[in-house]
Amino acid sequence: MTQDNQDATGTQEEAGDQPGVTGRLRVLATSDVHSHLLGFDYYADQEHPGIGLSRTAQLIAEARKEAAEAGDIAVLLDNGDWLQGSPLAEPALATDSALAPAIHAFEVLGYDAVGLGNHEFNYGLSALSRVLSALPCPAVSSNITPLSADDTLPVHKHLILTRHFRRATGGQDGVAEVKIGLLSVLPPQIMLWDADHLAGRLHVDDMLRSAKAAISDLRASGADVVIALAHTGEGDDTPRDGMENALRPLSRLPGLDAAIGGHTHLLLPPPDGSGRDWEIPVVMPGSGGSHLGVIDLGLRQTPQGWRVEGGSAALRAVAHQTRDGLRPVVSEAPDLVLALRDVHEQTRAEMAAKVGTLSEAHHSYFTYFAEDRALALIATAQAAAVQPMLLKSEYADLPLLSAVAPAKFGGRAGPLNYTDVPPGEISRRHVADIYSYPNELRCIIVNGHQVRDWLEMSAGLFNQLEPDADARLLADPARPGHNFDVIFGLQYEIDPREHARFDAEGRRLHEGPGRIRNLQWNGRPMHGDQQFAVAFNSYRSSGGGNFRMLMDAPGLPLPPQMIRDVVGAYVASAHDLSAVFPAPWRFSPDLGVDAIALTGPGARRHLHELPENVARSATELDTGFLALKLSL
Repeated sequence: MTQDNQDATGTQEEAGDQPGVTGRLRVLATSDVHSHLLGFDYYADQEHPGIGLSRTAQLIAEARKEAAEAGDIAVLLDNGDWLQGSPLAEPALATDSALAPAIHAFEVLGYDAVGLGNHEFNYGLSALSRVLSALPCPAVSSNITPLSADDTLPVHKHLILTRHFRRATGGQDGVAEVKIGLLSVLPPQIMLWDADHLAGRLHVDDMLRSAKAAISDLRASGADVVIALAHTGEGDDTPRDGMENALRPLSRLPGLDAAIGGHTHLLLPPPDGSGRDWEIPVVMPGSGGSHLGVIDLGLRQTPQGWRVEGGSAALRAVAHQTRDGLRPVVSEAPDLVLALRDVHEQTRAEMAAKVGTLSEAHHSYFTYFAEDRALALIATAQAAAVQPMLLKSEYADLPLLSAVAPAKFGGRAGPLNYTDVPPGEISRRHVADIYSYPNELRCIIVNGHQVRDWLEMSAGLFNQLEPDADARLLADPARPGHNFDVIFGLQYEIDPREHARFDAEGRRLHEGPGRIRNLQWNGRPMHGDQQFAVAFNSYRSSGGGNFRMLMDAPGLPLPPQMIRDVVGAYVASAHDLSAVFPAPWRFSPDLGVDAIALTGPGARRHLHELPENVARSATELDTGFLALKLSL
């Protein structure tokens, strides 16, 4: 497109097959890698065929080779959430001297630019600035503004990459220059999720407003093509201020030629071929290096400059799901494996350090419908760490509860994404498997009304189930599983036949009876004016998950403590590990409804643990999940 014609362009036709196309730009994209740089599961201490930038690297090399052989231009971009998420990254982030492993990976693979995602900010601005200063390529973030010079980050608001290719143009061989404009946006909700690090130090503008301004600036600066690194999910078609997931309205902004989505770890284009209604080529390449996004844009040279003439969007997977499990399509790139060998071995050694002993298996295969001992252990460890500070505070007389949500629950990360710790001696990798997030311990003071709404918000995870109807999925895949908070120290039931009281953004939908039944504390009905202290995590305390009922609730000051360390210390201590919180909830009895619960193939080893109302048989799906029929 030219500066005079900024209408959104691009179709799903193959670039290069259009009349008048004289060049092609290939955009290679990764997103939400979360420092899964090698095809290795550090929680299970074994190879993982479906993750790892080292596998994506082979797809990158193949796609680059195809472009080079056709005389086309190729650029490699990452769409954010590359810094945090794997144990491989944690040693470097805990010090001021070591380079983040992602830096080495970007250098080895020759990335042209990277965007920022919300998780880049988890360790604060100072740590992020140090990492960005070491990048071998430019970083772009269009909707963040530091509030002081001390917090300035080495990033570009937007960026133009100048590339050249040699093609037959006008009957003569010549070198043609193409200016590729890049912008990058991330959810403004980072100001809630990482408020402890960012409050008063950073401003994050609306993504659509920032993208529109960046497109205008890039066009004015002579960009021939404009591409958005959009760290955001699909969202609604209708734009509104402050959206967390805004990829659909963003893709329709005038002047934008292609977009790379992320944040929600979905696959675009979908593998089943549905949803191909985008006005421009759009990819979202999963997570953990599972897929490479490939966008091809046809370019036609005119007297006024280059125009985009058609485009295509596709994903290339590093592995395929079969009934026998994941099967890799490509091997790992030797050069990246070699570059990360030392930090890989260091990580494995640190994760192998012994912590203590567990007498029972701790897993998350049944976390949505049966007892989850891993959650109970986390809740008990949190309460044990908070109790001494609570007794010394003005809230010493309040009952102490503990809220925990599952971290590994299948979902978009696939059928291998479950906590699975066997009984016996455990190491740090097992503790990390039980609690994988880098969250700190917090404590909040709430009343009974807030507790009930908190639980209603969590119970929104479940689809509404109807008697005498065909069984449907128990959990709504559109609701993040890590927002299913279970509050230990209470007793309550959930009735999924009722409407959910809140939507995923915390907005009240219904004023009816809700899904929470027989809510009790200490064997008696809980009253709205009762007060409780609740141990929970820093993600939730900073607004993560849109639990609006917790806003402005007072907190108990605590020293900095990582919850994973709290769990490890509890296991390593002389505590009686059989004396953990009992399971606090169940489904209301005799509901007369059926549901399908999805779980991982590893659940087969634990089917004997299920209550009587759950079928002991499992149906294996083509996706690799097991489907269990629940009669509630």
